[in-house]
Amino acid sequence: MIHGNKGRKLNRNTAHRKALLRNLALAFLQHEFIKTTLPKAKEVRPFVEKIITLTKKDTLTNRRRIASLLANQEIVDRLFKSVGPRVASRNGGYIRILKCGFRTGDKAPMAIVEMVDRVVVEAAAAE
Repeated sequence: MIHGNKGRKLNRNTAHRKALLRNLALAFLQHEFIKTTLPKAKEVRPFVEKIITLTKKDTLTNRRRIASLLANQEIVDRLFKSVGPRVASRNGGYIRILKCGFRTGDKAPMAIVEMVDRVVVEAAAAE
């Protein structure tokens, strides 16, 4: 029987995999947009969505839980000030994964991970 074997190993040991997920999550939460390989994107989605769900309620416990996962107080403060209130009415599904072709060197499938309600600042159209 195959019980308790959730997730991908991504050809890394446990410590490296945890560090990878933390770094991807930090980059995503800082920019609300990252480009990475498709398997990494599929792995980081549940990790980040659980963090965003915790930001809906600004309690000391939730702040400490997220701070222990991310180890970056600036991003924790930003999450509770801007992202949490923005997604308070949404019941989940905060992240969108878009496939974007293959990497040039090794043909690895690439993906764009972005917030669903991300505000895109576009350049002014040429007049």
